[in-house]
Amino acid sequence: MNEMVDEFLEDGRDRMDKAVVACHNEFNTVRTGRASTALLDRIVVDYYGNKTPLKQLANISAPEPRLLVITPYDKSSIKEIEHAIMDSELGLNPNNDGNVIRLSIPELTEERRRELVKVVKGLSENGRVAVRNIRRHVLHDLEELQKEGEISEDELRRTKEEMQKMTDQHIEKIDEMLKRKEGEILEV
Repeated sequence: MNEMVDEFLEDGRDRMDKAVVACHNEFNTVRTGRASTALLDRIVVDYYGNKTPLKQLANISAPEPRLLVITPYDKSSIKEIEHAIMDSELGLNPNNDGNVIRLSIPELTEERRRELVKVVKGLSENGRVAVRNIRRHVLHDLEELQKEGEISEDELRRTKEEMQKMTDQHIEKIDEMLKRKEGEILEV
């Protein structure tokens, strides 16, 4: 195969791998009934007019299976952190003692579990769309090369088949992660 084609395929593979990792990280932000510091990864706090990720403003720990403790580096930001948590879709009520914020992770109800499964399915669909978009961009670039006479039609066809196999493999990884996460959420 053409060296240029190999570079496009390798770039597509790297970007698809990153899309799968990003999807996995998004899955980790969905709670499963036990405390995980990753639950708060998507929380953004309005800190002096700037949208700042919570993990840059505070130390987050999980000292017990159903408890998260947030220790702000700047005590004056505790109210903003509390508001950001309440405004999030996590459904957690922060308990503030002036120095730290404690978040008790309640048992999930059956209804909440079904809602979280829907959220995870949406995240997995976003991951699949990202992988397909990468395939589309790489194929578009390869078709441009073929129009310019850099690669033959046969090479383009073989490369399209290779990209489709790669896409299917990455989507399969996302589907496997979805099954595992659904199992975690529905586990009582």
